[in-house]
Amino acid sequence: MKVIFLSCIAAFILTGVPAGAQNKLVVNADQGKETISKHIYGHFSEHLGRCIYGGYWVGEDSPIPNTRGIRNDVVQALRDISIPNLRWPGGCFADEYHWMDGIGPRSQRPKMVNTHWGGVTEDNSFGTHEFLDLCEQLGCEPYISGNMGSGTVEEMSKWVEYITFGGESPMANLRRQNGREEPWKVKFWGVGNESWGCGGRMTADFYADQYRRYATYCRNYGDNRLYKIACGPNDSNYSWTETLMKNVGRQMHGLSLHYYTIPTGNWDKKGSATQFDETEYFNTISNTLFMEELITKHSIIMDKYDPQKHIGLITDEWGVWTDVEPGTNPGFLFQQNSLRDAIAAAVNLNIFNAHCDRVKMANVSQTVNVVHSVILTDKEKMLLTPTYWVYRLYKVHQDATLLPVLLTSDRYELNGKKMDAINVSASKDASGKIHITLVNIDPNRTQTVETELRDVTAKKVSEKVLTSAKINDHNTFENPNTVAVKDFKDAKLSGGKLNVTLPTKSVVLLELE
Repeated sequence: MKVIFLSCIAAFILTGVPAGAQNKLVVNADQGKETISKHIYGHFSEHLGRCIYGGYWVGEDSPIPNTRGIRNDVVQALRDISIPNLRWPGGCFADEYHWMDGIGPRSQRPKMVNTHWGGVTEDNSFGTHEFLDLCEQLGCEPYISGNMGSGTVEEMSKWVEYITFGGESPMANLRRQNGREEPWKVKFWGVGNESWGCGGRMTADFYADQYRRYATYCRNYGDNRLYKIACGPNDSNYSWTETLMKNVGRQMHGLSLHYYTIPTGNWDKKGSATQFDETEYFNTISNTLFMEELITKHSIIMDKYDPQKHIGLITDEWGVWTDVEPGTNPGFLFQQNSLRDAIAAAVNLNIFNAHCDRVKMANVSQTVNVVHSVILTDKEKMLLTPTYWVYRLYKVHQDATLLPVLLTSDRYELNGKKMDAINVSASKDASGKIHITLVNIDPNRTQTVETELRDVTAKKVSEKVLTSAKINDHNTFENPNTVAVKDFKDAKLSGGKLNVTLPTKSVVLLELE
């Protein structure tokens, strides 16, 4: 039996349990110290395909119900999952976006070519004012990625001033001229995006120098305090993290990390979003679990330079990335979203929760109509994907106290390879309610979990489940409720013990009070 110690949650996961053995979970409700930041449940939306145009923005004259051009149905759906922040305008698009093209009367805004995503014309009708209006409608915090790749220090500095300065200045007066008297509050500010790739093909040393230069001129105006996020590594580029931590250090507040789950492991042929067998499912979840190793190893490097954990690890692009749907523009990255994606999302969120001492934000890519979406739209129609329902279940963890757990897990085995069948998070909210989110990765066998509740005096348990008949089940506009959260009645609470049987390929939420 192999023992793995996860220091971030003071928890052991005991693996190698024979197939069919009962899973055992211990929840230590008296030992929680770390807070799961609500910003781990953030989202990312780029000017890419139909994410912005048709996803959020339809214009004031659209017959689709909207508020100042922003779709009401999408706003309500995202409010229902308590979206805490939204990252914009990219992505690769951020480093070719010049913000002054997206302000003023829309009829006078210059057009541009979106060279990264499909070569389509971007008319800039959705710009700074529209984005910040969207965030106000959502009740979430904006996270803006500034253009370092093709932009200037002056351009980025003036954008911060335009948005956040309340006094008398050329940029503040221009904002007022464009219809916004009071400044906005914007905390999260990205200084470049993927600067090692589409954001400029920079070396880590060069980027570190440029970051210090650009960030110096991203000023704090009034009581607005920027949380400056540096471009971090692409998956396992540990030397990038080492360089940034050594050369930039406390001049940044956060360091980003990008990692996408590719089902096949092959970027050129990533695999279908809905047509896959169990082997590809197994590989998808296995590749998803690599996030645990990435966060652990990057955190070790960060701990060397920042043992007090002042700098947050910001996983601001993650998700399952498959081939586009047949017949769609390959530059639009439109893919369906199946129960497999929901399982992968729940696993990722459990990992982020477990590392909440270092991980302070995460942003699924992307919210609407692109890659790992929570919402799909088609003109006036909208549907909620299986991954949306994971966010609906998991919102109970936002700003709750992480509870250390001990898990003895059965194994899911296929073709001689194995992984833990069970994945878990536990937290206690401000009202004292305890929430446990359990994932049964195994698509073939139910899993019974026997749970010991330490320092818990719960009198009742309520349950919700997300599952479906097949692992590739998904929602369509013709059948939008194939995969959705349902009530669940298979948990038994007695004294300090809680027993639950998890359906195959499922995500389960237990609430104890």
